[in-house]
Amino acid sequence: MNTEQVDVLVIGAGPAGTVAASIIHQAGYKVKIVEKQKFPRFVIGESLLPRSMEALQEAGFIEAIDAQGFQRKYGAKFVKDKGVCDFTFEEQFTKGWTWTWQVTRADFDKTLADTCEKMGIAVAYETTVTDIRFNGQESLTTVTDAQGNQQQIQARFIVDGSGYGRVIPRLFNLEKPSNLQPRKALFAHTVDVRRSMADEPNRITAVVHRPGVWIWIIPFSNGNTSVGFVGDPSFFAQYAGTPEQQFRALLEAEPYTRERFRDVELVFEPRVLESWSATTDRFYGEGFVLTGNVTEFLDPIFSSGVTLACVSSQTAARLVIRKLQGQAVDWEKEYMEPAMQGVNTFRSYVMAWYEGTLDTIFFNPTPNPLVKQQICSVLAGYVWDMDNPFVSNHQTALKRLARAIELTEKIKEGN
Repeated sequence: MNTEQVDVLVIGAGPAGTVAASIIHQAGYKVKIVEKQKFPRFVIGESLLPRSMEALQEAGFIEAIDAQGFQRKYGAKFVKDKGVCDFTFEEQFTKGWTWTWQVTRADFDKTLADTCEKMGIAVAYETTVTDIRFNGQESLTTVTDAQGNQQQIQARFIVDGSGYGRVIPRLFNLEKPSNLQPRKALFAHTVDVRRSMADEPNRITAVVHRPGVWIWIIPFSNGNTSVGFVGDPSFFAQYAGTPEQQFRALLEAEPYTRERFRDVELVFEPRVLESWSATTDRFYGEGFVLTGNVTEFLDPIFSSGVTLACVSSQTAARLVIRKLQGQAVDWEKEYMEPAMQGVNTFRSYVMAWYEGTLDTIFFNPTPNPLVKQQICSVLAGYVWDMDNPFVSNHQTALKRLARAIELTEKIKEGN
């Protein structure tokens, strides 16, 4: 069997894998990416956050992405009945990027992978990892291509950015259940001929359909719009028929989407994604590090997936470089703890969203400007800014704020 030697093997050619591969390659190391699928391929996670731009910039991807003409995104809007809460990233509390993109992921991910290849990084598509054997930090990985040919890759380190594939967690039994409730999404891309009815397309819109059920609306620069319903699986059981019939019935049932998307042309048959929340026992080991959705995927709300993928890979790549240079790396303190800080902050917001806590905050008729700026920073992905009390105290700050708002409203009603 043929054996190839590299410094770093990267599993997965999505944002997590390509960001890590590019940064490590720029440091002068030989990197190879193996990807199970053929690109372009569809995946959700179409609305980026400003914090991801810092990682994309360090990876050298900004120019190539910008050339694709993706829709620029400047904020996020939340809608409930007639209430609207609009966040503009320029008004965020944390200093950083104030815009990003809304992207068709098939094109976005291919752009990142193509850019890696132009840099001189080898990308092997339709190549599946079937076995990994570690000898200390060194590893020997067996892969199989689409024709059934096997090859071994000897590497000094492995970065697993395989996303939902979760290669190393599955091979080494590192998976554990998430503490988030299982949910389901039914979604499609639509030909959005009535877009002028809405004050878009420069931000994502999240519509509260009913408690625990919400809709994403993500306009793209090509005139299409991604629309998805998310909720408890039992909610969808009341809608009979094919996925398209269910999808159209849902659009009709929500006043915000009814007229705009009535009889809309679909780019593809509505798809279903469910029970996506997952995590792992640990994010690193001797000779490997896990990045992106391999570590933990939370929920589509707040668009945290790509940001956590890019930032975790940015951090991991820097640490891998130091490790290859012979420096000491405290993976627990320098990687695991920051990764969990980001994940846990977003987790608090996800849970507050489904519990209705954020409804109280977002649709407060008299919001505090500073508080809104601080929460805006979280929605922009700056979940590592410990100067922001809605980051450093994420587990309690939202509930305290919601209780204060409710008390104030009761006092007003009493007067």
